[in-house]
Amino acid sequence: MRIMHSMALDANQFTELIRQHRGLIHKVTLAYCADPTDREDVAQEIAAQLWRARDKYDERFRITTWIYRIALNVAISFYRRERRHHTGRQPLDEQLLVQTGDEQLEVSEDVQRLLVCINTLGAIEKALVLLYLDGHDHAAIADVLGTSNSNVGTKLNRIKAKLRTCLTGGAPTTTPENSNATR
Repeated sequence: MRIMHSMALDANQFTELIRQHRGLIHKVTLAYCADPTDREDVAQEIAAQLWRARDKYDERFRITTWIYRIALNVAISFYRRERRHHTGRQPLDEQLLVQTGDEQLEVSEDVQRLLVCINTLGAIEKALVLLYLDGHDHAAIADVLGTSNSNVGTKLNRIKAKLRTCLTGGAPTTTPENSNATR
């Protein structure tokens, strides 16, 4: 049984927490939302869910694990809801920008190709790639997604093969959502 510790954050402290981790939130929204307005809406919903869940934070885990878990749950829910409402996916913007801190960098052609390939993945596969590319080890990814280390390793190997095929000119294929279960 886990013992939960409440984060006694006032509004200013919570705002600072969001500011410190805005890059993480931005990465998640970028991975799941092609439209800038949707990214903003999802980021706001992530912040709202973090505020509501602050009493459920377990201090045994890193704060970034907790933020990732909530952010990914919100983004995946949005992605699935939007996917049901739209027959086709929206392509990534040609002039896609990645924000790091207060600066914006134009994404290289190679990174754009990778993002297009990542966009063909299912919701859970995107979460795995996002966490992996952000430098998390298998154990941290497993904590965020609530799965085992070996499951993370197996899925990452399969995803890497899909991305390699896509990047070397193979036709990207959309993965059905039901094949993305991590539990």
